[in-house]
Amino acid sequence: MSRLADTPLSVLDLAPIREGGSAADSFRESVALAQQTERLGFTRFWLAEHHGIEGIASAATAVLIGHVAGATQRIRVGSGGIMLPNHPPLVIAEQFGTLETLYPGRIDLGLGRAPGSDGATMAALRRDPYAGVEDFPQRLEELQGFLGDEQPGQRVRAVPGQGTQVPIWLLGSSGYSAQLAARLGLPFAFAAQFAPGYLFEALRLYRDNFRPSEVLERPHAMVGLPVVAAETDAHAEYLATTSQQKFLGMIRGRRTCARPPVEHLEMTPMEEAQLQQFLGAAIVGGPETVRQGLESFLEQTGADELMLNTDVYALEDRLRSYEIVAEVWKG
Repeated sequence: MSRLADTPLSVLDLAPIREGGSAADSFRESVALAQQTERLGFTRFWLAEHHGIEGIASAATAVLIGHVAGATQRIRVGSGGIMLPNHPPLVIAEQFGTLETLYPGRIDLGLGRAPGSDGATMAALRRDPYAGVEDFPQRLEELQGFLGDEQPGQRVRAVPGQGTQVPIWLLGSSGYSAQLAARLGLPFAFAAQFAPGYLFEALRLYRDNFRPSEVLERPHAMVGLPVVAAETDAHAEYLATTSQQKFLGMIRGRRTCARPPVEHLEMTPMEEAQLQQFLGAAIVGGPETVRQGLESFLEQTGADELMLNTDVYALEDRLRSYEIVAEVWKG
């Protein structure tokens, strides 16, 4: 058996809004993708919190998680992630306690520290600019208290939420969350889908410093990465230009909706190097290229799970990409 065949695969969906499309289209397509990947045997379907970003529709992450969970039967649905410093821990506990009550045993709570927005949007969220810098562990402990069993003398309770034990993951693209997850004995997810540079150091820090907990006996690491699969290498590379255009727009200070793929992208050598910093972990190709890429990635990282983000323009191409991945995964 290959390592790939034994590794759980999951989906990260940013609920992308296409150029010429709408948020309503995005929500319909997220449901279609969740239903298809559930049929294909994927383990988790996670959505990420972003605010005020043209082209991403998952701002009300908990609401969208409930919508997707309600349209599926078995796949675990969760956040990849909720930005803990953007919200009072009690509110997150109530939201995810409600989700867990509605969809028992199917909800994950992945937590991050980043704003998921720019400075002006942070201010509109009433987020303290220093939130999450020093107080993230305290906020996390408070949240765990609201999701865990009620303690004697506890004055504030999450209703619903208290006692639901929603599984918490720490997400990150640096060593901070890796070390905190290790210290607390929590599962860790690394965001190589946009920041692969620190991947190996973060995994090393997590595994070397891991302390067993009531939640986990041994370290459990999931890695997010970009994957575009198509019938041929050339067609996959063509489809992947949608994602490349998105990151080029960020590099140039112009965020846009998802754009159709193009035959050729004009960029400077500096921009090409910057693009590689974002998409250096991407696996793009036909079935055999993708199979070899996933096997090699697992060999290098020793990841316990992989979470794939397929950022292409058309829904049918995204559905087909996950189909091809499933074929080589089960093959």
